Amino acid sequence: MKRVAIQGVQGAYHEIAARKYFDGEELEIVPCLTFRDIFIEAKKDPSLIGVMAIENTIAGSLLPNHDLLKMSDMQIAGECKLRISHALAALPGQSIADIKEVMSHPIALMQCQDYLDTLPHVKIVENDDTALAAKEIHDGRLKGCAAICSTLAAEMYGLEVLASGIETNKRNFTRFLILAHKEMLPEVQKDNHINKSSLVFVLPHTEGSLSRVLTILSFYGINLTRIQSLPIIGCEWEYQFYVDLTFSDYERYRQSIDAILPLIGNLKILGEYREDKQNMNNNTTYEKVETDRAC
Repeated sequence: MKRVAIQGVQGAYHEIAARKYFDGEELEIVPCLTFRDIFIEAKKDPSLIGVMAIENTIAGSLLPNHDLLKMSDMQIAGECKLRISHALAALPGQSIADIKEVMSHPIALMQCQDYLDTLPHVKIVENDDTALAAKEIHDGRLKGCAAICSTLAAEMYGLEVLASGIETNKRNFTRFLILAHKEMLPEVQKDNHINKSSLVFVLPHTEGSLSRVLTILSFYGINLTRIQSLPIIGCEWEYQFYVDLTFSDYERYRQSIDAILPLIGNLKILGEYREDKQNMNNNTTYEKVETDRAC
């Protein structure tokens, strides 16, 4: 059995992502209050696997998580792109007209703003986690209160779904990273077909420094799929760059890394893994994971 640490309580989207990535395998879910706690727990148990959201197609990048990954000794072993579909859930026997308060994570509330605008009589309350909101309603037997959460969380905590698919943008995807210590990589990576990597490095504060690096990567046939700059604490107006690269030839990729080394500083390879090429127009896998887990 694999032990997997997630941010949030059971029923959170992090658990759904974990079960989608490790489809068919038996998992022990280790809930963590914060993303930082995932890395703290992993230090205690090197065999612990982590699942951490890194970006969302609507809310953008989770910036603090980049630095958490950089400062840790865990590596990216894989990724999971998950369609996020929100539901409004409450204790059984209630209708939408009975709801006076809706609680959820701030990002989930933002993603469902258009639907919430149709409920002008309700009070909006922020919570640390979508599934935790559902759990608190269950544990406190809170009538007149609803949670915005996954249907998995609603089922796990005995809530009735009053409305489903309430997110404003139906192309709402979150990319989760699967994290593991080096010795665990063979057990966590799905196969040896590595075609993606994540790097962080520093560039000199000179004209054209980033352009030169991108030119070299292009020469070697490397595709830059994401770039995120973050300030270097204590170094005013200097930045570190987090980039994701995809490639078809691993040897050419390694040659490209050697070629850019003279132009960059403090390079760290955060992980080399297989890209999740899930069809972003297909929700079948997402729905199957929720149904299987709820059963």
